[in-house]
Formats: sequence, C-alpha cells, structure tokens
Amino acid sequence: MRTERLFLISKRSAICTAAGFLAFILLFGQCVQYAAATEKTRKELEEAKQQHEQSVYELSEQEDSINQLNAEKDSLLGQLSDLNTQLTEVSESLEEIEAQIHDKEGAISVAAAQLSEAEKVRDEQYAAMKKRVQFIYEKQNFLMTDMLFGSSSFADFLNQSHYVARLSAYDRRMLEIFAANGEKITEKKEQLEHDRALLDEYQNKQEAEQSRVSGLLDSTAGRIASYEGQIDMAESVADQIAERLKRQEDDIKLLEARLEEEKRLSALAKKSTWRDISGISFAEGDRYLLASIIYCEAGAEPYDGKVAVGAVVINRVRSGVFPDTVVGVIYQAHQFTPVSTGRLALALAGSKATEDCYRAADEAMKGYTNVGNCVYFRTPVKGLSGISIGGHIFY
Repeated sequence: MRTERLFLISKRSAICTAAGFLAFILLFGQCVQYAAATEKTRKELEEAKQQHEQSVYELSEQEDSINQLNAEKDSLLGQLSDLNTQLTEVSESLEEIEAQIHDKEGAISVAAAQLSEAEKVRDEQYAAMKKRVQFIYEKQNFLMTDMLFGSSSFADFLNQSHYVARLSAYDRRMLEIFAANGEKITEKKEQLEHDRALLDEYQNKQEAEQSRVSGLLDSTAGRIASYEGQIDMAESVADQIAERLKRQEDDIKLLEARLEEEKRLSALAKKSTWRDISGISFAEGDRYLLASIIYCEAGAEPYDGKVAVGAVVINRVRSGVFPDTVVGVIYQAHQFTPVSTGRLALALAGSKATEDCYRAADEAMKGYTNVGNCVYFRTPVKGLSGISIGGHIFY
C-alpha cells in the first residue's frame, strides 16, 4: 500500500509538474508574442521617425528651392524694370527723331521751293539778259549811229554808251548772284537731304533697338511667368510635404501610444492565463462574423492563411488580455483594418464569405490553430519574424 501511495504521489507530482510546465510554455509563448509585437511597434516607430526626418530634410530642400526661385524671379523683375526704362528712353528718342525728320522734311520742302524760285528768276534774268545782249549785238551799228546822231552833245553820247555798258555789267553781275544763290540753295538742299538720310539711318537703328528691347521684355516676362509657375508648383509640393509631416507626426504619436499599450499588454500577458476552447461559449452569429473577417483579411490567401487568421481571432478570445468574445475581439478599436474602413460591414451585408472562409472559421472555433498562440498578423516588414503563411506574418 505504501508503495502504491508513493507511486500515486509520484504520478500526481509528475502530472502537476507537466501541467505546470505546459502552463509555463503557454504563458512564455504568449509573452514572447507580446514581446515580438512590442519590438515590431518599436521598429515601426523608428521607421516613422526616420521617415519624419527625411520629410523634414525634403521640406528644407524645397524651401531652399523656393527661396532660390524667388531670388531669380526678383532679379528678373529688376531686369524687367530696367528694360521698361530702356524701352521708354528708346521710344522717347524715336519721337524726337520723328520730330526732327518732320522738321527736316519741312526745311527740305522750303529749300526746294526756294531753289525752284531762284532757278526760275535766274532763268528769267538770263533770258532777259540774253535778249538784251542779242539785241545790242544785232543792232549795235544802228544803236551807235542813233546814239551818235541822236545825242545833243558828245557828253550825252558818252553817257548813253556808259549806260549801255552799265546795263550789260548789271546783267552779268545779277546772273552771277543768281547762280551763286542757286549753288548755295543746292548745297543747303543737299545738306538737308544728307541730314535726313542720317536721321533715317538713326531711326532705323532706334527702331531695331526698340524691337530688341521689346523682345527682351517679352522674353523676360515669359521667364518670370515660368518662375512663378515653378514657385507655385514648388510651394504646392512643400504644402504636400508639410501635410505629410503632419500625418507622420500624428502617426508617431499613435505608434508611441500603441507601443506603451503593447508594453502594458506584454506585462499583463506574463500574469494572464488562457482559457481552454471547451470553456468558450460562442454566440449566434459568431460563425458568420468570423467567416466574414476571414474573407476580408485573407480572402485571396490560401486555405491555410484563412485558417491562420481565424486562429488569431480565437487565440485572442482565449487570451486574458483581449475581449473574451468573437464580437469583442473583432470590433476592438484599432485592431482589424476592415472594421475601420467599412469593408467588413459591406462583406456582412453582402454575405461575401466563401465556403473556405466558413470551413476555416469552423476549424478555428473547434480550437485548431496552425500558428500556435499567435495573436497578431500583418504583411511582412523588414525585421519582423514569425510564422509565414501566404502573404502574412503571424506572430
């Protein structure tokens, strides 16, 4: 009897030891999972901070670019002001040249009229003199005889001869004067025409300068418009980066809060116990809800991936640090993305869950798990280790 008692005591001790060891293994596994989740959040936080620093750098670079563009735009505005001044000066110079050309044309017109009149008088004087000379030449014997016999005295004869000589000298002198005046007027007219030609040449140069400055004005104005467009675009990019920074700052705050919460849950996991699947009472509609969340999270995954998602939900129900119902677990805040996006509601309303989703839900609700005690899953990220099934990592 004593031997049997010793055997029973040893057996009970072994059973208790095994049970204790199994409980320890389960608890240790849960703690490891929470530690992995905490480490994952810490890495996500580090990545978020690195992205935030990168965004700060990009925003600084963008602001430097905007400042540079504004400086170049201001320089062009200064050039535009100078060009406007030049264009004003050239335009005023052209107005003066046009006024001078107008005056020269008037002077040339007057000189031409004077020359025409002088030439006319000269020609008339020349014709009259020619007639007188011809008359004297043809009638000189008659005139001499008439003056000789018609004179009352020799003195009278000399006076008449002297008169004829003076008349001839006068004609010659007047002809010379008219010729000289004609030459002067011709010279004046040629000088005026020369001046007019110079003014025309200067006008052409000024018009060319006006065209050049106008072209530079248009080109500079176009460049300014281009810089304004670049500045607008750069400011738009800067605004987008600033918005991204704000989102990243918000994400960092959320990750920091989540990290603290996961640390808290990790501490609780060390003290928590897990319920056996047989001790869980599933409510009506749990199967439909579980199949629907499996559809949303793993609808395109292989069957094993669907089972794994269902197992994660049930593991949380069994855990002491998550809600103890399927509804509570699935609708716990910030846990399952399809809940917050409304996709789960659409799947429930449209009965989207497939036959495989229901089969996976049934297996999970019976306690089957292909991911151990994992209570988290997500798409793979650098540094995260766990059980890989389909496109998810379970940890």
